Amino acid sequence: MTRKERFEAFISYFESEFPDPRTELRYKDPFQLLVAVVLSAQCTDKRVNIVTAKLFSDFPTKEHIAALSFDELFPYIRSVSYPNNKTRHLLGLSKMLIADFDGKIPMTIDDLRRLPGVGRKTANVILSVLYNEPAMAVDTHVFRVSKRLGLVTQTAKTPLEVEKQLTRHIPEKFIHKAHHWLILHGRYICLARKPKCEECKITHFCRYFEKLPEAG
Repeated sequence: MTRKERFEAFISYFESEFPDPRTELRYKDPFQLLVAVVLSAQCTDKRVNIVTAKLFSDFPTKEHIAALSFDELFPYIRSVSYPNNKTRHLLGLSKMLIADFDGKIPMTIDDLRRLPGVGRKTANVILSVLYNEPAMAVDTHVFRVSKRLGLVTQTAKTPLEVEKQLTRHIPEKFIHKAHHWLILHGRYICLARKPKCEECKITHFCRYFEKLPEAG
């Protein structure tokens, strides 16, 4: 099977079975999504949703968080990874949004990356989820699953290389969906240590499965 055929099979399956994929992060507005995505770096969505339930209940807006001190905010997010850095990031981005962006979430990757704690992956998530832009955020799931399926080459060693290969071959209208398809498949089926190949419905175009001894 050629790579072009793998991409076609990938899109055909997921567009049919999961036509409207969504992030599992819980939020009520763009600012809350930004906070949740920043907190989710190297942390599970499940943990982030537990943390933000209380955080957003008490401090739902950028104005609320910008008015807090480090010691006031830290206890709310202490159970996520790197809580010290993320506390500073949330305080800094809340203040910057108010001061530099009229309180609105930026719509370009360059402006988003000006915000504390927002790298390329986080910016791509925001553009993809909020604005349905053809942005491909590459986390560990996307990196792993896209390689296993054979959508990207094994020589792609960085998230940016994987991002470029995926966006080159996936039609623009599907890119924001494909981001979620790859994440969710990696989260629930194509697990890092022991993929659930026996439950997987797309082994017919998976390069990893093709190379398993029992598949031969």
